Amino acid sequence: MPLVIVVLGILLLFLLVAKFKLNGFISFILVSLFVGITEGMEPIAVVSSIQKGIGNILGFLVLILGLGAMLGKLVAESGAAQRITTKLVDKFGKKNIQWAVVLTGFIVGIPMFYSVGFVILVPLVFTIAAATGLPLLYVGLPMLASLSVTHGYLPPHPAPTAIAATFNADISKTLLYGIIVAIPAIVVAGPFLSRTMKNIKASPLKELMNPTILTDDEMPGTGISIYTALLPVILMAIAALAALFLPADSFLTSILVFCGDPVMAMLLSVLVAIYTLGLARGKSMKEVMDTVGEAVKGITMVLLIIAGAGALKQVLVDSGVSEYIGNALSGSSISPLILAWLIATIIRVCVGSATVAGLTAAGIVLPLIEGTGTSAELMVLAIGSGSLMLSHVNDSGFWLFKEYFNLSIKDTIKSWTLMETTVGVMGLIGVLILNQFI
Repeated sequence: MPLVIVVLGILLLFLLVAKFKLNGFISFILVSLFVGITEGMEPIAVVSSIQKGIGNILGFLVLILGLGAMLGKLVAESGAAQRITTKLVDKFGKKNIQWAVVLTGFIVGIPMFYSVGFVILVPLVFTIAAATGLPLLYVGLPMLASLSVTHGYLPPHPAPTAIAATFNADISKTLLYGIIVAIPAIVVAGPFLSRTMKNIKASPLKELMNPTILTDDEMPGTGISIYTALLPVILMAIAALAALFLPADSFLTSILVFCGDPVMAMLLSVLVAIYTLGLARGKSMKEVMDTVGEAVKGITMVLLIIAGAGALKQVLVDSGVSEYIGNALSGSSISPLILAWLIATIIRVCVGSATVAGLTAAGIVLPLIEGTGTSAELMVLAIGSGSLMLSHVNDSGFWLFKEYFNLSIKDTIKSWTLMETTVGVMGLIGVLILNQFI
């Protein structure tokens, strides 16, 4: 019965948004109430769960998305994104631009949270597509595939790191095996898959990009453009290295880790961008602040819709759906790697959050590792792959992609959901192949 209620809730969400064109945020709240009450929760407990879900997801994302939108708008409007784009096109050529964004997404994605990488790199994707005349999904999907894979597979991202700790897996081996599995997954789900989506017409969220093509003299230099755009990556990478190689109790480590915290890295980067891409180029503070204000206006509804997805996720967790699914499958005789992937997939479909799916699945299959001798590192990757499967309307990433690329729900499923599913399936295949040699 719990699964039937979840399915009905998801169908109701589809109906409200797609059929009746109800606002996505309102639809999420209504469906959250429906699912929570029909799952047996007290009505007031459902309201508390909704508040908790919204608070949990926005407590982090409102800072990241807000500051990221500001940085992205400054990078785009100043011409820095266009300058970087020009160099990418010159270096790789228009024919190979997909591989340029794949490489950029992978390098940026290793030290950076998915949502941070998304809001930093999407305006660059918009500019590349405008400058080259290439379809938006042809350019954007390969970059998002890279970000998604690093988010689901590789430490130091929260879920893979936490799962590795749960299994006592070696972090270095997990990272090495993860990169081996990630490369073919990114190639298939990114450059190859995006070439089949020529009929899907995406258009950028206009508030977050500058469609004006600037002259060479109007753009900042290449060095300062790259430095400002990638400063969050630099700060977070330095923090990760400091945590690994410097004494944990040293003053320098605490400073570097503080500056490399995603929120602080974004704040410092915006402050730097205000100067390097604004004031230093002769703009007044009012002009720069107007640009920043426009960026924030553009993501208001995006934030609310993501908040709604967070509310539904929390109701599903608090109502015990994850635990129910895990108990139903834990007695199976399927291979631990496939079982771990399957449990993570089912929880992901029902709950929406890749992190919740991964951590929940890890707790369920932990006894199987001890009893079968399966590689802990491969179990981390199997769960990570499953946690990315079949992203749909209860996943905040689904709505982030839909809103930024101005797609219908149908086209978002045909592009984003298919890409995420391809990543998940390729991950499982890679894990099973690697298991034959380890």
